[in-house]
Amino acid sequence: MAVLAVAGAAVWYLRKPREIAVVQPSRGDAAEIVYATGVVEPRTWAKVTPLLRERIVELCNCEGEPVERGAVLARLDSRQPESTLAELRARHKSASSDYDRAVALVERRVSTEQTLDRARSELNQVEALIAGQQSRLESYVLRAPMSGVVLRQDGEVGEVAEPGTVLFWVGEPKPLQIEADVNEEDIPRVTVGQRAVLKADAFPGQILEARVESITPKGDPVAKTYRVHLALPDATPLRIGMTVEVNIIVHVVSDALLVPTSALRGEALFIVENSIARRRKVKTGIRGASNTQILSGLEETERVIVPFAEELADGAIVKEKGH
Repeated sequence: MAVLAVAGAAVWYLRKPREIAVVQPSRGDAAEIVYATGVVEPRTWAKVTPLLRERIVELCNCEGEPVERGAVLARLDSRQPESTLAELRARHKSASSDYDRAVALVERRVSTEQTLDRARSELNQVEALIAGQQSRLESYVLRAPMSGVVLRQDGEVGEVAEPGTVLFWVGEPKPLQIEADVNEEDIPRVTVGQRAVLKADAFPGQILEARVESITPKGDPVAKTYRVHLALPDATPLRIGMTVEVNIIVHVVSDALLVPTSALRGEALFIVENSIARRRKVKTGIRGASNTQILSGLEETERVIVPFAEELADGAIVKEKGH
């Protein structure tokens, strides 16, 4: 009797209706999108980096302030090249005196033209060295490459600046754009003028917009991406340097039959008929993160099990939650 009881309990358990959740298909817009991540940047801006490895001796402390093109932003320790320039100027003074003396001697026919040529050559050589040293000294001064606002300033007086390290970002705070990297398999579907929907961690739950403004002609063969610039409206709350999720809307179908994407496994889903689960093959269209378009194989009045029940067998007895 005990064995029969256990067997009966097992049969009851196996035939016990499984509790499931269902939804009815809905009507709405199905949007085909291209996903990318991007960074908010000014449309017009430039980086300021040192060309030399040298200690910082002066900084403008002008972050957030407007500057004119050519304004001094920082100075590097230039004592050594200035000492060299001073030596060259002393040498120039001596060479200039020698040249003047050689001119006078030639005019008095006391010296030869060859002596004058040597004096002239020495003077020209020193003048060229001075010009080169003065140009080199300019490398010790970091200037604003354009008129605008100092968007960011890094580094401290006393630190050693490395070549290529960005110390200043100078540009216009508005207008802003997004620089996004789109996978090469998606780029053929992206065109200038397409609308994009943005999500940013700084503004949870807020949907922001942008438009595709330009696409770089040459992609990155290593990362296999293409750079896409998206224009932001002037009223955007996004700030320079923020990261965003970019959903470029490629195609929209209105009044599409939609089911939650989680209800599908490939082209299959489950519907409920008289408390029986039926596995159904459907034809899908645009597939999004939340909803997927159903082209055929499903009626609008049918009830779909969500999420897709992996262990559920076709023909299994089910019970809807709340019933």
